[in-house]
Amino acid sequence: MIDIREQIGSVDRRLGDRVLDGREARVLTIGRSFDTTVEDLWQACTDPERIRRWFLPVSGDLRPGGRYRIEGNASGVIERCDPPRSFSATWEYGGQVSWIEVRIGETPDGRARFELDHIAHVDDRWDEFGPGAVGIGWDGALLGLTLHLATGEGIDPKEAEAWMTSEEGRAFYRLSGDAWCEADIASGTDKDKARAASQRTIAFYTGEAAAGQDACES
Repeated sequence: MIDIREQIGSVDRRLGDRVLDGREARVLTIGRSFDTTVEDLWQACTDPERIRRWFLPVSGDLRPGGRYRIEGNASGVIERCDPPRSFSATWEYGGQVSWIEVRIGETPDGRARFELDHIAHVDDRWDEFGPGAVGIGWDGALLGLTLHLATGEGIDPKEAEAWMTSEEGRAFYRLSGDAWCEADIASGTDKDKARAASQRTIAFYTGEAAAGQDACES
């Protein structure tokens, strides 16, 4: 599959604050650089045929103002698109609305850089599960994108589903959850609160009881 520790370590994660529609919001940012061109990375993130190879099937009117739907996941409205550099959209899932902003650029050494902001109002769910609730999912998406860009091939959905429940898949979720816990603490969240939220989120993704210490507590 892939070296999961190397994958987790290659991803940048940070958290910030924003006022959105007069309410406090948290901004989760995830980013990674790839050995490809800006144009190729843009196509991988916006062409429905390529998106389905590493993420999920997407349908709808994929233009500003149009509605999209990701199979078995979120839907929303595309608010802005500036090829091949950025786009933004609402992210509607589970009866809640948040926002995503995707930026693609070039690093000083000529690699293509992907960054995504996921912006959500602070609520009881955020307090309970912390940034890992969505961050672990985006780590999984970047894993799929990494594999696709490295091979050009698609990911078999049945194999991906089996991997998610394997020991390696559960280890990936733990490492991702720990990394988001560290980012949460670095942003100023109380350590005990961040650790408790992280353990609940990891337990949800792995199907294991939230108990004991994790790497975030070091």
